[in-house]
Amino acid sequence: MAIAIDFGTSNTVISRWNPATEQPETLKLPGLSQISGQNPPLIPSLVYVEDAAGERVLLGQQVRDRGYDLASDPRFFRNFKRGIGSDIQGFLPDLDGRTVSFERVGEWFLKGAISALREIPLPTDSVIFTVPVDSFEAYRNWLGGVCESLAVEQVRMIDEPTAAALGYGLGDRELLLVVDFGGGTLDLSLVRLDVASQKTPLGFILKWGKKSFAESSGQKAKTARVLAKAGQNLGGSDIDYWLVDHFSQTQELPKTPLTTRLAERLKIQLSLQTEAEEVYFNDQTFESYELKINRDRFEEILRERQFFDNLDTSMNQVLQQARRQGIEVGDIDAVLLVGGTVQIPAVQQWVQQYFDANKIRRDKPFEAISHGALQLSLGTQIEDFLYHSYGIRYWNRRDNCHSWHPIIKSGQPYPTAEPVELVLGASLENQPSIELIVGELGAETGGTEVFFDGDRLVTRSLAGGQTAVQPLNDTDAGRTIAKLTPPGSPGSDRVRVQFTIDDRRFLRITVEDLLTNQTLLNNQVVVELS
Repeated sequence: MAIAIDFGTSNTVISRWNPATEQPETLKLPGLSQISGQNPPLIPSLVYVEDAAGERVLLGQQVRDRGYDLASDPRFFRNFKRGIGSDIQGFLPDLDGRTVSFERVGEWFLKGAISALREIPLPTDSVIFTVPVDSFEAYRNWLGGVCESLAVEQVRMIDEPTAAALGYGLGDRELLLVVDFGGGTLDLSLVRLDVASQKTPLGFILKWGKKSFAESSGQKAKTARVLAKAGQNLGGSDIDYWLVDHFSQTQELPKTPLTTRLAERLKIQLSLQTEAEEVYFNDQTFESYELKINRDRFEEILRERQFFDNLDTSMNQVLQQARRQGIEVGDIDAVLLVGGTVQIPAVQQWVQQYFDANKIRRDKPFEAISHGALQLSLGTQIEDFLYHSYGIRYWNRRDNCHSWHPIIKSGQPYPTAEPVELVLGASLENQPSIELIVGELGAETGGTEVFFDGDRLVTRSLAGGQTAVQPLNDTDAGRTIAKLTPPGSPGSDRVRVQFTIDDRRFLRITVEDLLTNQTLLNNQVVVELS
């Protein structure tokens, strides 16, 4: 039985394929899922660390039941997905003699969810994880490492918007645009759905086990071909912080987890009504605050933060990619809205500036991704391309700074058919090694970066023309790709370096010493060098 996990910044959805009903089914995990009667049952992406050394943690609704999400406590973590795989400098707590990273918190959360599934009990022989379009290789490598530690026979990944397109089940529509706007990321993806002859499902496979359902049943495979995509670190959590900042400036409201929770409630209210109100009582100063805001002022705050400008940037990026393939706006059959942030009326109105209202669907905002991911277990084949480029760092003499030279550009299908080759020589006499820093390059049209504001993990827009870069091997050990024996000398080629992208979208490197004819690195994942 396949289990699909949509690990979100604010909430997580877990579903399974029910063989009796032949339909996807969202699971409610005792103790972890919200108990407010909410439909569908969501698992808050929250962690409270009781004992870091003993790895005892509380997850999801357990954290809220004990009120740990309302206090400023270094043991409480929210929005931690944003920090996974990111080069973030800032507040990382030292708990019980152990520095707790976002990667560690995310691992505890996912392992706890898998354990809860097994306690129901439900089999977890096949698990499918969804990942944001804009996820860097370091995030996917982290998730792969977590999967290796799970006693699961088969693990796969699929981009979140592609899964959402499958999850809406619009079998009669061919060309779908997914606007996936959750708590931490905005992902847009243009997907073409069609039914092909029976093929072996490809997907984004991390770990093989038994044959999939489709392979054993002979079912025809559906193909989801990704034609265009764009994404950025921008989501509902940012809006919550902006509201807290607004009341901090106008009413000197303190910035705490409790006031952030109140801001989230105001945001949700404004999706249903034109005015919202919450009351905050400070039990230290005995002051109370009436937090009132109407929808017009809320939308002004969004405009002041260039919210809609950032949305336009991603939409235009996707539409430009589509036009290069001869696809115009009118050719798109349906627009699917996914994620909690699409509940905001201003976001829905923004989408309607681009598309006819009768093409827009928003009836499965929370479950579409998890349900669609289950299609991988039914024989759906995903044909995808690289969203990010890969490059090597060099010294830019003109600008007197480091720059990045692309070696594999975005837009190429993977796995790559032919390797990209570089030949390098020594620059000094008796040079003991050759160093090369490789990075994954984000969108070249600006974007966002993640940083700390106090203990809040927030995002900031990059100016147009700036490129977000995730170095993959920038450590003392990782930079060295070739140790030279005998030492190198200037004036001749010394090593041949080949780069390829595998079917998991990982950059791999092979290094050959031309002098000794020895292979120094053989098809090594670059991110593992560091």
